[in-house]
Amino acid sequence: MTHSPMNRREFVKKSAVTGAAVAAAGAVGSGTAEAAEQGHGHGHEKAPRTWSFSILGTTDLHGHVFDWDYYADAPYTDKAGNSVGVARVATLIKQQREAKGEHRVLLVDAGDIIQGTSLAYYFARVDPITGTDGKRGPKHPMATAMNHMRYDAAALGNHEFNYGIDTLRKFEDQCDFPLLGANALHAKTLRPAFEPYTVKHIKVPGAPDIKVGILGLTNPGIAIWDKDNVGGKLVFPGLVEQAKKYVPRLRALGCDVVFLTDHSGLDGSSSWGDELPYIENASNLVAEQVPGIDAILVGHTHVEVPSYTVKNDETGEDVLLSEPYCWGYRLSVFDFELELHHGQWKVTSKKAQTLNPNGVAEDPQIKKLLEADHELVVKYVNTPVGTCTADLSAAESCWKDVPIMDFIHKVQIETVKTGLSAADAALPLISVAAPFSRTADIPQGNVTIKDIAGLYIYDNTLYAKKLTGAQLKDYLEYAAKYYIQVPAGTEVDTATLTNANSFWDYMYDTAAGVDYDIDIAQPEGSRIKNLSYNGTAVADDQVFVVAVNNYRANGGSGYPHIASAEIAYSSTNEIRDMMIDYVTATKTLDPADFAVTNWKLTQAGTPVF
Repeated sequence: MTHSPMNRREFVKKSAVTGAAVAAAGAVGSGTAEAAEQGHGHGHEKAPRTWSFSILGTTDLHGHVFDWDYYADAPYTDKAGNSVGVARVATLIKQQREAKGEHRVLLVDAGDIIQGTSLAYYFARVDPITGTDGKRGPKHPMATAMNHMRYDAAALGNHEFNYGIDTLRKFEDQCDFPLLGANALHAKTLRPAFEPYTVKHIKVPGAPDIKVGILGLTNPGIAIWDKDNVGGKLVFPGLVEQAKKYVPRLRALGCDVVFLTDHSGLDGSSSWGDELPYIENASNLVAEQVPGIDAILVGHTHVEVPSYTVKNDETGEDVLLSEPYCWGYRLSVFDFELELHHGQWKVTSKKAQTLNPNGVAEDPQIKKLLEADHELVVKYVNTPVGTCTADLSAAESCWKDVPIMDFIHKVQIETVKTGLSAADAALPLISVAAPFSRTADIPQGNVTIKDIAGLYIYDNTLYAKKLTGAQLKDYLEYAAKYYIQVPAGTEVDTATLTNANSFWDYMYDTAAGVDYDIDIAQPEGSRIKNLSYNGTAVADDQVFVVAVNNYRANGGSGYPHIASAEIAYSSTNEIRDMMIDYVTATKTLDPADFAVTNWKLTQAGTPVF
């Protein structure tokens, strides 16, 4: 049975409506569990026939402990009024435990914990938790915070693998809860490399425990995105395949409730074309195709889905899903009601909603535990490394060739140039890179680590791959689907021009070293015009060395040709560090040294800007 993936906008709209209804229902019915318990008496007079408990869920925390933006060096702020960080979420969790009873609440995460902020970077690279020179490393702030919050389990996210398996294993050692990954297997034996599941007991006085099986599933894309760290060591089969194996096992162990935590979205889409046989965002397919699941905590896609229901194809039973956005923006709350039938607990109702922590204070205990780590990182990111002769802004980087992007290209080209073989050094060398952050700005005057880190926000390493002229044109055509079609003579509105096809900014590569136009009046697939190198039209069989980050080089975002292309250079050093090193070495960042306008948007040949 095939299911066409839902349009992302429809999906988010539908889930928002469902969520609002559930939140309203939740507000009305919040006292039922306690009332039911009181109706059946306390203690051992009579065993209760009904019971309730909750599972709270976070996901995609990405190293956010405090409500702080290290790139802006200021408290976090956005237009929606969100707060970030587990310190605030911890307060909500405390409130839930107080309202429902400590023994009636479980806490679970759906992955992407240890990468994403300067704080996370610091404890992976600057003062690594793995230790340096035989000295023991510090404790990871996320382990400290999550242990304090008493997490019961967390799924592995794809970004858990960014710093290598040693760092991940060290983090795992530091956690008081298991990191689950039923589809993270040893490459040679195909045995689980991490715990697939954990079983938790909810104590019910005078009655059997309620057994809750928590199964963790991660993203198959790790095999592409972190190939350098996992290749030959770990393999990542599909979520549906592994859930079919483990859900029956949890039921056979006597679990009354089976709960999944999936680092995988729920619209059935994939970013990698046919690069992998598995689905990237498969939580909805797991719910449809694997019988015996009660609810799923969803992660990976950084959207808010308060409550979403999928009917299982085989049983017709409803499976409840919720995704609490990312960064600690929201907390998912799953509420379960159960009845005892012939000595076995059965779920009679379930609902989900998301709570917003922006109205509560940060947990004072987490502040006390991690304030010193935070201050250390604030000091680190404010370290000046050089000066800049002009203000470099990324505000227009998504539709104009701006100098701040040429800075990235310059560093990539210069670095690759030093590491090429004599034969490859004779080939034309170009660079591709994406505008990760429209708010990035390197100010005139002193340049600090945070200024550069704010421009290059990912921990990517550098590769160079060989593409022919024809393949390069395909690559740039693929990038150009980022723009909506705007017919000649129609005014271009930058507010609606970009992100067509759910193609986000981090997926959109521009090139340096070749000249080209992108004609947005043309349909997708025929937009790249006047592609030339050194004033001469690029020939189909001409061979280029292309500097590119590891994410893209390994197939991230589904670009054609690049994943299978021949490698000319690779480094384990991060591009961001190379950029910091460049400024440190040259002392001065001067756009005159690297700013070149080599691409532009046109409408039927007429420049747009």
